[in-house]
Amino acid sequence: MSSLAPPDALATAMRGTLTAPGDPDYDERRALYNAMIDRRPALIARCTDAADVIAALGHARSERLPLAIRGGGHNGGGLGSVDDGIVIDLSAMRGVIVDPVSRVARVLGGSLLGDVDHATHPFGLALPSGIISTTGVGGITLGGGLGHLTRGGGLTIDNLIAADVVLADGRLVRTSESELPDLFWALRGGGGNFGVVVSFSFSLREVGDVLAGPTLWPMEAAPAVMRAFDTYMTDAPDIVGGFFLFLEVPPGPPFPEHLHGKRMCGIAWCVTDPEATDVFDDLLAVAPPALHGVQRMPFPAWNSGFDGLYPPGHQWYWRADFFSELTDDAIAAHVEQAAKQPTMQSSMHLYPINGAAGRVDKDATAWAYRDAKYGQVVVGVDPDPAKAGLLRDWTVGYHEALHPHSMGGAYVNMMMDDEGQDRVRASYRDHYDRLAGIKAVYDPENLFRVNQNIVPAG
Repeated sequence: MSSLAPPDALATAMRGTLTAPGDPDYDERRALYNAMIDRRPALIARCTDAADVIAALGHARSERLPLAIRGGGHNGGGLGSVDDGIVIDLSAMRGVIVDPVSRVARVLGGSLLGDVDHATHPFGLALPSGIISTTGVGGITLGGGLGHLTRGGGLTIDNLIAADVVLADGRLVRTSESELPDLFWALRGGGGNFGVVVSFSFSLREVGDVLAGPTLWPMEAAPAVMRAFDTYMTDAPDIVGGFFLFLEVPPGPPFPEHLHGKRMCGIAWCVTDPEATDVFDDLLAVAPPALHGVQRMPFPAWNSGFDGLYPPGHQWYWRADFFSELTDDAIAAHVEQAAKQPTMQSSMHLYPINGAAGRVDKDATAWAYRDAKYGQVVVGVDPDPAKAGLLRDWTVGYHEALHPHSMGGAYVNMMMDDEGQDRVRASYRDHYDRLAGIKAVYDPENLFRVNQNIVPAG
C-alpha cells in the first residue's frame, strides 16, 4: 500500500483533476443545474477515462465516503452531488462515434444530448431522448429517456444495445442482451443504482428534418384542447410526437409580441415526416389557435429549442406521475392548478408514451410503466432563490391535485430527493424485487445510493 495520503494517492492515479473545498474553482465545479440544491462535496474527481473512474470509485469505497455520479448534472433532485462525499464528475468524458452503416453510436458517459445530435444528424440519424440538449446522456438513459421521439422511436433505453460499466468492486464490464443480461436489464430504467456507465452503445433511428414547433390556444380553450389531444394521441401515427403543456408565453421569438406574458395552453409538436403537414388538421379544428408556429427544421434545432428558456442555475422543483387516461375530472384539476402558475418558466408537460414505447413488453426492461399513456411532470422554475418556497408549494399542490388520478408511481428522472422509499417502490412496481436482487449481486454494500435508491435484497 502506498504511504501517500489517500487524496495524494488518488491524484497520482488519475489523469483528471481533483477539486476540494478552498480550491479556486470549487464553487464552479460543485454547482448543479438546479440551483435550489446546494451541496458541498469533500472531493470532486473530474475523470477523463474509465481508469480515472476506477481510481475515484476505489477511493470512495476504501474511505467509506458517500459517492455521487455526475453526468450532465440536470437531475432535479441534485443527485449528481453529495455533501461531505466524493463526486465522480464525467463532464470531461464527452465524445460520440457514429457508424452510419450499422446506425450505431458509441457515446462516452459524460456526453450531452447535444453532442449526440451534432454527431448523428449529418447522417440523417437521431437518438430518441429528451427535449433539452444540455441534458446528460447517462442520467436520462439510465432512468428511461422520455422526449420528442418517444412515440416513434421508443424510450432511450429501447435503443441501448450495450454499455461499459464500472461496478462497485472496481471491475470494468461490458453488458448487453448476451453479456451479463441481468445487469443490462437493470440498467434500462434502474437509474444509477448499478454502476458508473462510461460508454453507451445505441441503435439510431432515421430522423432528419422534422415538422416542429408550438401550437398555442387561450386558456379558456384548455378543456377542449386537452380532450381533443387525448383522443387524437390514442391512434396518432408513430411519426407524430407532441406533448401538451401549460405556459406563460416567453417574451421573445418565436412568439409574437402580442402573446408575450399571456397564460396559454399548447402542444409542442415533433413530426418526423416533414411532408406530413396535414397531421395537425383535426386538432386545429377544435378551437382557433392563437399561434400555429410549426415549421420544418433540423431535428437538433428543435431538440435544443428549450435550452435558452432553461439555462443552468435556476431554481427548480419537480413532481411527476404516470397516467393511463385523461378523465374529465383530471382535466378540470389541470385547468384549476395551471391558473395558479407562479412564474413564467413554471409549467406542466404531459408526454404521450403510448406509441413505440408502449409496445415493448412490460418485463423487457426495468422501466415499469409500459401501460401508461402519459408521463406528467410539473416543474416550478425561476432564477430568483427567494421564490423557492413558492415554486415548491405550487408544484406540490398541482401534484397532489392530480395524483389521485394517476397510476401511483413516477418517472425516476423527474423525482426530487425527498419523496421517500415508498415512492421509489411505486415507481418500479413489481420490478422492484428483481432489481433489489440484482443490486445485491452487483452492489451489495449499496455504494451507489445517492440516487432514487434500490436497496440490495437480503
